[in-house]
Formats: sequence, C-alpha cells, structure tokens
Amino acid sequence: MSQEIRISFVGPDRTGLIAHITDYLSDKGVNIGDITFAVLGDHAELTLIHALPRGVTMEEIEKDLQAMPELSDGTLEIGPYHFKEDRGPSSTITHRFTLSGDDIPGLIAKVSKALDDHGANIVRMNSETHQGARGEVNISRFAVSLRQERAPDCLSAIVRIAGELKLTFRYETA
Repeated sequence: MSQEIRISFVGPDRTGLIAHITDYLSDKGVNIGDITFAVLGDHAELTLIHALPRGVTMEEIEKDLQAMPELSDGTLEIGPYHFKEDRGPSSTITHRFTLSGDDIPGLIAKVSKALDDHGANIVRMNSETHQGARGEVNISRFAVSLRQERAPDCLSAIVRIAGELKLTFRYETA
C-alpha cells in the first residue's frame, strides 16, 4: 500500500519554485494529488498532497528536497497525511465570487460571517492589496461550497455587504 504525504514549503518567492519541486516528484513517479500555491508578500507558500509510489519513501523525498538549493532558505515540512478519497459535498466548489475596491479593514471577517450564517464552506480564498491610481485596492476571491437552496439568500447577503462598502461584486456558478 502506498503512503500519503504532505509537503509544505514557505520561503522566498522565486521563479521556478514549483517547477523544481514538481519536476523532482515527477522523476520519482509521484502523481501529485492536491496542490496549493500562493505568494504572500515576498514569500511563497506551497503545499502538495500525494501518494508515494511503491519503492519511494517519505524519508527519501525529505532528504532529497532538503538538499535542493532552491529550498535551502525556507521552511520545508514533510509528513504523513491521511485523507479520504471521498472529500464530501462541503469541498465541492459551487460558486465563485470576487469583491474589489478600496482596502477596507474587516472585509474578510464580514464576508466570512455572512457565508457561515448561510451554511457556506469556504473551499479556497485569496485576498490581495496593491497600489491603484486612487490608493490601495483590494481584490478578494472566494470559492465556496453552498447548498443550492441557500444560494439566493447567501449571495444577497454578499451583495448587501458589497453595496454598503461600495465594492464591485462578480460571481459565477461552478
């Protein structure tokens, strides 16, 4: 039976970071399951979850990745990961939406609470602020799992938040 592992790296962002790690794993015969990557300031965060093929050990992967110069100035964590093949309905993305406009403190908290109040599960979220022509601009993206019968009320709540805060709101169903 194969072993499931999680690889997590946080360190300086640089081009080729994902390529170095995934090329190595591919050469070992590893088929990557889930992967997330984000640039956070001048650093990057990368997490991969996968099952190792027969004959490849977690210790071997850890030793080889720790020896990579591209990963030497960050934090690398490798460990067992036990996950279910059936992720359940709360991990299926049903709606995606984006809020954009002025950088407003508390925006994520308000949106998260509205989603929670309507039984929505945040599957993925990204929020970034950059300098625009008239000051700081924030773009927050949400991918959520939301029961169809609760969607109209939930999306109305998000639209109300966007209106109150003078933000642009866009959404799509998955």
